[in-house]
Amino acid sequence: MKRLVLILLVIIYSSCKEKENISINDYNNPADRANVFLGTSGDYGQLSPAASSPFNMMSIGPQTNPHIHTGYDHYAREFKGFTHTRIEGVGCTGSGGNILIKPVLNEDVHTLLIKKKENAHPGFYAVTFENGISAKMSVKTNFGIEHYEFPKQKSGLLIDLSYAFVNRFISEAHNINGNLISGYIDTKTTCDAGIYRIYYALRISNLAQLKPLDEHRFMAIRQDTMAPMEVRIGFSSVNIDYALKRIQTLSIRELEEDTTINWNKLLNRIQVQGEADREKLFYSLLYRALQAPFLISENDGVYRAIDGSVQTSDFPVYNGWAIWDNYREQFPLLSLAYPNEFGSIAKSIANLYPYGKQNWATNNEPSPTVRTEHALVVLLDAYKKGYPINIETIKDSLIAEANRLDYSSPDKALESSYDNWAIAELLRINGDTLKSLKYAKKALNYKKFWKMDFADLSKNDIDVMQARGLYQGTIWQYRWFAPFDVAGLKELAGGEDAFIKQLDQFFSENNYNHANQPDLQVPGLYNATTQPWKSQKLFRNLMLDTVVQNYFNDNSKGIDPFIGRIYKNQPKAFLRTMDDDAGTMSSWFVMRSIGLSPANIGSPIYYLTAPIFKSVEITWDNEKSLKIKVENYNKDHFYIQSAQLNGVELNRNWLTQEELTKGGNLLIKTGAHPNKNWGIENQWISNYGK
Repeated sequence: MKRLVLILLVIIYSSCKEKENISINDYNNPADRANVFLGTSGDYGQLSPAASSPFNMMSIGPQTNPHIHTGYDHYAREFKGFTHTRIEGVGCTGSGGNILIKPVLNEDVHTLLIKKKENAHPGFYAVTFENGISAKMSVKTNFGIEHYEFPKQKSGLLIDLSYAFVNRFISEAHNINGNLISGYIDTKTTCDAGIYRIYYALRISNLAQLKPLDEHRFMAIRQDTMAPMEVRIGFSSVNIDYALKRIQTLSIRELEEDTTINWNKLLNRIQVQGEADREKLFYSLLYRALQAPFLISENDGVYRAIDGSVQTSDFPVYNGWAIWDNYREQFPLLSLAYPNEFGSIAKSIANLYPYGKQNWATNNEPSPTVRTEHALVVLLDAYKKGYPINIETIKDSLIAEANRLDYSSPDKALESSYDNWAIAELLRINGDTLKSLKYAKKALNYKKFWKMDFADLSKNDIDVMQARGLYQGTIWQYRWFAPFDVAGLKELAGGEDAFIKQLDQFFSENNYNHANQPDLQVPGLYNATTQPWKSQKLFRNLMLDTVVQNYFNDNSKGIDPFIGRIYKNQPKAFLRTMDDDAGTMSSWFVMRSIGLSPANIGSPIYYLTAPIFKSVEITWDNEKSLKIKVENYNKDHFYIQSAQLNGVELNRNWLTQEELTKGGNLLIKTGAHPNKNWGIENQWISNYGK
């Protein structure tokens, strides 16, 4: 009997230890909870499961038929092969798709690859096909390994140096030396706006012959039919020598482990504890916020600038921009939780100006890229958050950009006013008072344009997509875009009560569009009113609850509305036509899920909302940490009852970047009903008119 009891105790103890270890492993290995298949089917995110590492231009992933903007669709079974670049979640049918490698049988370029099974996690992708071929791949910064296994018969790899998404290939030059192919490839950027060049070195193992098929394609014939083939590939934005230096001798398993460690390090920066499904969704979205922009400088600081010249930097240089989209959400997230990376990113944006920055791409880009509008706002935001920006050295270029701002349509008038506010503030900071006043006056001209196009809500086109020449939105959606002067916007709307009434109408009539960015800040506007609790409810609804969405990028209100959850941890993850836009929409969720919402990019202020977790902890490299805990936690409660920062009662509904990054303890008490007296004292409301 004693022996039986002892055995039972051992079993129970072992079981408890196993559960304990699982919990610890889950907590320390958030990459295990990131679902890389989120948003990878249809027009519901435009994402891919490609093997990627943080801020890496190289991303090796599957090319399917049919496919979405990243070259893949989760439900497609036919594969064309594997490509090596992409910007996740962008429009214009995507960006990248360079160097197609396809495993084939009997040297048949038409070998049918039908997916049997696939699996992936951050930094790794693997697939097996019905014909017995299998492939797996992993990457780290500008280096990747692809491992191909075949049936025991004649087989090899089709290598197409001219492949690119949407036929955007321009030209290439290559050299062959034994089992090494090296060269460069020129490709059109997103929306065909410019050209990027990538230098590469590609080494093939178990190679019998490299047989040319045409000018740009080769058949790499396998030598030993009992052994696999491997491709080791290095990238550089500078030259072939640097690409060749990227190639390492470690195994694919070692590479996978190294990259997983790297992902866990960054994902662990923000630790959340709560419902398991929410944790998994959180890390799946945080993962997407850490893929771009791309680190393009070499280890010795050498990089190629956007005019094609080779330069040297004393900080890591990034490229691959989608600033019009992600300045709103991803950059504020990086500025708060990833200061080392964001500091270099901000300097890299400033560094575009001496070399001919354009709103879209140049003809000498060092990586795939999209666009850079609102860089002025990002630089101001960085400076006000304590990141060093040398304004004086680029002042003339900043002014030249401000002088080119476009006021030709109602939406552009509002967006250009925002940039003029940013340049006015940058010049004021730099001590140029007279010029600052000039651009401040231009910024406040938004009021004139607002009165012309956005004041009258009785017109019949206010809910029509792209009416009056708008880019991607409606009059209803753009009318709120004066984030630098919400106080002035409230006056234009008729005062506090009228402003709230119009906001209420906007949301009650389901005029808000989360499928795109123009009105992304509007759910937070109640924070600048006497009813901040309404923003708390809207944030929770948009993150986790059923909502009605009437607008998509290809229709106006009343056509096939969406009813359901916006953020789902599945291949059809987002709204239809809702691109993640290089981490923008994922970052929107991440920020609000931990209880923070940027008030105005260019001001170091965050509004508070209820976290969706029991606890959140941000731990920085300097070992400081911010612990956010929810008192009276209930997964369905989202109204803030009270808040304390480091034991001191907090009646205001906002905190500064400095307060947050000092670390400490933020306690937020939530309840089922709004506390209408909390958050209405000492409010922060952007005010540029006085």
